[in-house]
Amino acid sequence: MRLFRSQGGAHDDAGDAALLRAVAKGDPAALAALYDRHAGWLHARLTRRCADPDVVREVLQDTFVTVWRSAGSHRGDEAGGWLWVIAGRRLVDAQRALTRAARTESAALEAAPVAPSAEDRVLAGIEYGDVGTALDRISPELRDVLRATVIDGLTTRETAQLLGIPEGTVKTRAMRARRELRVALARLAPDMAAGAGPVGGTA
Repeated sequence: MRLFRSQGGAHDDAGDAALLRAVAKGDPAALAALYDRHAGWLHARLTRRCADPDVVREVLQDTFVTVWRSAGSHRGDEAGGWLWVIAGRRLVDAQRALTRAARTESAALEAAPVAPSAEDRVLAGIEYGDVGTALDRISPELRDVLRATVIDGLTTRETAQLLGIPEGTVKTRAMRARRELRVALARLAPDMAAGAGPVGGTA
């Protein structure tokens, strides 16, 4: 599907929910209006997380392809949080693919490791290691909060909009999730349990 910018039309004043309903019915003009409304800030936010413009463009396009295919699954009046969840996950997928390719090309070359930041260690653990396994063992509603706030980088407000729950509930579930995650980690890898503290933080 080719994404394009609209030149103005009946959808310009429609809310996100109305646009997504139209997209779910196969209306490309509604998708174009949604793209015009959200592509700019999505591009800017993706650029802050990825310096490769080609990857950013690919992720942005993949995001709206996903919207075209799954618009009917969205709930709520605003699409911003949902769009960022999709874009964030597409970016993670793209970065994983790049990492795999780089490892294949330089398998024989061992570079001096750079000490990762605490946040990088947590995120890497969530994506690849014991934290990811532990995360799969906690309650689904708590796992959704952590994935939104940590992996996808959403604020408390955006997470609340995405999940359809109050902001206070987001904070409460984040605290509960930290406790459950520490218990799960202690069973898997006791030496990592102490590092689970930053996981539940929300902006």
